[in-house]
Amino acid sequence: MEVQALLITFREALEALLIVGIITSYLKRVNHREYTKYVWLGAALAVAASVGVAMLFQLVFTGFAAMGSETYLKIGIMIISTLLLTQMVFWMAEHSRDMKKSVEGKMDRFITAGNVAGMVIHSFLVVLREGVETVFFFAAITHGNIGAALQGWGAATGIAVAALVSYFFFKGTMRIPLKTFFKVTGAFIVLIAAGLLVQAISMMQDIGLIGSVMPHVYDLTWLLPEHPIDYEHYVRDHGVAPIFSGEVGVFFKALFGYSSMPSLEEVIAYIGYFVVVFLLVTSRRGQKSAVVEKPAIAALEEKAKNVM
Repeated sequence: MEVQALLITFREALEALLIVGIITSYLKRVNHREYTKYVWLGAALAVAASVGVAMLFQLVFTGFAAMGSETYLKIGIMIISTLLLTQMVFWMAEHSRDMKKSVEGKMDRFITAGNVAGMVIHSFLVVLREGVETVFFFAAITHGNIGAALQGWGAATGIAVAALVSYFFFKGTMRIPLKTFFKVTGAFIVLIAAGLLVQAISMMQDIGLIGSVMPHVYDLTWLLPEHPIDYEHYVRDHGVAPIFSGEVGVFFKALFGYSSMPSLEEVIAYIGYFVVVFLLVTSRRGQKSAVVEKPAIAALEEKAKNVM
């Protein structure tokens, strides 16, 4: 859970800090430092609102638990989080290059109109979006115990690393392009999303919401049990210990969605998810190539006409 929390908070906090940093740096560059305080005001209000959302979310989850329906809520959260995490990776890959230009354009309009409220609202919405997404993802990886994720070392470390990356980026000392950063972290986020999808399917099968053609495709408990309890049960039943401990299994389950005894549906969903992501990536690359090639082809045709 802590590794998941670290990656999620790193991505979300970095995106928020980059946008706020771009705004404040631009305001200083165009000699409008007096507006900087309003940007930070919006960001601070968004952080407070995100804490409120976390408390409200926890209250709602407690209500579902009291009604005995928390399992259904957990499943819904996991499936929606899978979609949101996947969308987040693609959105950042598409907009990271033009983010600076887009944000500065909005600030120009706010400065020209003297729209202080617009600056506050813009920074508020930017940070709030990341905060709400973080709350939702924490609910997914902790099965509803958002407080556990917020209090762990993963969330704090993710924020600290994001702050450091942002600092070095705006100081001009960071040589690695942000696009590379987002590609690497995006790959881990995709793994987390796939793991959440598989866990959702496993929970649906546990409560009988969906069946299974083959409940256990294989059994790797002898090698790597997915939980310390499974480790203890294996020792009890077989008299020998698995090669790796259950703590290692918990780590891989949290990060990659590992299961020592997956059903056929889990295996298909896991592989299918990566196939869909791969197809989406390749199709987007094809569309971008087509967009780049069209002007080049048109220029060549025009040149040929002029020669003739």
